[in-house]
Amino acid sequence: MPNFQNYLRAIKSEIVECDVRDVKRIVDARTGAAIIDVREQDEYVQGFIPTARWIPRGFLEPRIEDVVPERDQPIILYCAGGTRSALAARSLKELGYTSVKSLAGGFAAWKRAGHEAELPVVMTKEQQIRYSRHTLLPEVGEAGQIKLLKSRVLCIGAGGLGAPSSVYLAAAGVGTIGLIDDDVVDLSNLQRQIIHAQERIGMPKVESAQKTLSGLNPDVKVVPLKMRLTAENVLGVLKDYDLIVDGADNFPTRYLLNDASLKLGKPVVHASIYRFEGQVTAFVPGQGPCYRCLYPAPPPPDMAPSCQEAGVLGVLPGIIGVLEASEAIKLLLGLGTSLAGRLLIFDALKTKFRELKLRRDPACPTCGDGVSPEQIELIDYEQFCSMR
Repeated sequence: MPNFQNYLRAIKSEIVECDVRDVKRIVDARTGAAIIDVREQDEYVQGFIPTARWIPRGFLEPRIEDVVPERDQPIILYCAGGTRSALAARSLKELGYTSVKSLAGGFAAWKRAGHEAELPVVMTKEQQIRYSRHTLLPEVGEAGQIKLLKSRVLCIGAGGLGAPSSVYLAAAGVGTIGLIDDDVVDLSNLQRQIIHAQERIGMPKVESAQKTLSGLNPDVKVVPLKMRLTAENVLGVLKDYDLIVDGADNFPTRYLLNDASLKLGKPVVHASIYRFEGQVTAFVPGQGPCYRCLYPAPPPPDMAPSCQEAGVLGVLPGIIGVLEASEAIKLLLGLGTSLAGRLLIFDALKTKFRELKLRRDPACPTCGDGVSPEQIELIDYEQFCSMR
């Protein structure tokens, strides 16, 4: 009668096994084969081989193509002792993977050899439920969600654009959200600034926003900054964040943010709104143009009235602000194609999107040829923007 041991021996005769020394060479080189941990979560949280990707055995077949799309890329599988990984290796061979090996002895052999293991950051049960729709996405998974929880995003403005973008960033689990704004909640804000409420009229916007975001997601640390960005404080404020979401409503702040972010190498998701039209792009240092390539000089004040002067459709900031949040999450996780070098324009009256290609200006004073971050000077932007 056939038994499991005979079956396992037959399986191992069909696959290729490797030893700990082979895996150690790959880990040290940080290149080569994809190392896949097929153990269950309760095993994985006790430690894993550095550089390994975790795909529990039960999810290996449906998820492997997202992690290893090329069928000829070398793969090393491991489990606790080498049994499950052997079965998994044959399964991947049947899926067409041509270079699959199983680690003989599994993780136990790795530990016996005295090699170090890494401990993963593990989400709580509540976080697993809260972010389950994210972690179901192979492109995000638990590793991506943990990355979001470790991320730090600064939102410039807690108004029309800052309200929807910060709400969705908080809901997504971005761990630290800074909010900078020196204004207070006004009745006229409530037509579009959904982060505030009637009973908070007169309250500083950053405090009102903090209440909303903290109530939405207790995982998120909200840092309220009741101030305006100036040439004196901008570098100190920006340096602690991974990415900036620009919801500023004035040109001096936009130019200041552009120059400071280039000095610090920080990506900026930029947007603006006017009446029935909004636009959004990303300024990523070293990838495409910067804000000054797009606007070398500010337009005259009468050519660029504010929403207070020209009005704005209430839902428009929501549409554009959510696009900003989407772009920010993509940049934080390294997903998809960013808007760097592209300007997305939305016309609410026609319900139509247009896209313009943006090119870097070789003569740009802040990102042009031969300009280093150290050479960028933070100038008097109020005076700069008052000149025609």
